[in-house]
Amino acid sequence: MAEIELFIGNKNYSSWSFRPWIALKQKDVPFRETLVPFDFDNGNPEFAAFSPSMKVPVLRDGNLTVWDSLAIMEYAAELYPEKELWPADRADRAKARAISSEMHSGFSALRGACPMNMRRPVEALNVDDAVKADVARIVDIWSECLNASNGPFLFGSFSIADAMYAPVVSRFATYGLSEDPIVRRYTEALTQTKAWKEWETEALKETWYVAVDEI
Repeated sequence: MAEIELFIGNKNYSSWSFRPWIALKQKDVPFRETLVPFDFDNGNPEFAAFSPSMKVPVLRDGNLTVWDSLAIMEYAAELYPEKELWPADRADRAKARAISSEMHSGFSALRGACPMNMRRPVEALNVDDAVKADVARIVDIWSECLNASNGPFLFGSFSIADAMYAPVVSRFATYGLSEDPIVRRYTEALTQTKAWKEWETEALKETWYVAVDEI
């Protein structure tokens, strides 16, 4: 099987790139990484060469191009079923898809107020009620899943659901958004993975500066 290629943006800032990258890395899916930074006001004109949406991430498999983080992970799950990117149990798989879709389409207040920025010094941020509501809902999701599965990840073993929430773990830590014990427990599990550590190490080396993401 030919190696797939994953185009990503800045590791420090690109939460959507982080999602498929950590999923593929953590599940040992072979891929080639191509980083094209967005250090322009409107992304990077070089995205046009590989991205129909002019955004990252993008996956290429031969002549096939797949854009959008969740679509990329769904494709990888079909390409490598033995890697079990989704939970094996049907009910768990349905719930994992539901919370992944909720992450994909929701939590706009949190996204807008607290962009992913791994380089930012850890410092609590005063946030409005809309962000607090997003945080509370996410904590509820994590609590329900981890209490049912007993961890260490949302459905026991690492899955696409964990990849979808990985940037939120980073945001919670960076901006001091929750002191709930379930958040600490889940944060420790994700941040201790080899994949997380590799991404974060590279993110902290980057020198690109995107003003809109510096809160």
